[in-house]
Amino acid sequence: MDMLSNVQQQRIVVEQLRRQASIARTPVSEAVEEIKQFISQHEQEDYLLIGFSSQRANPFREKPACDIL
Repeated sequence: MDMLSNVQQQRIVVEQLRRQASIARTPVSEAVEEIKQFISQHEQEDYLLIGFSSQRANPFREKPACDIL
């Protein structure tokens, strides 16, 4: 029974590898160019590059401490 389950597991692995091998791959050089284009198109919306219009608009600003009187 142990041998049978091992064979079944190996068949599942082989089927998964066949599915993965049939997936169309994008060359890294193409993917990098697409990423660069996306960054160039959206850099005006990137607050890390352009900053925030005011300190209040910054969601990452340091919150004031609570003072107890």
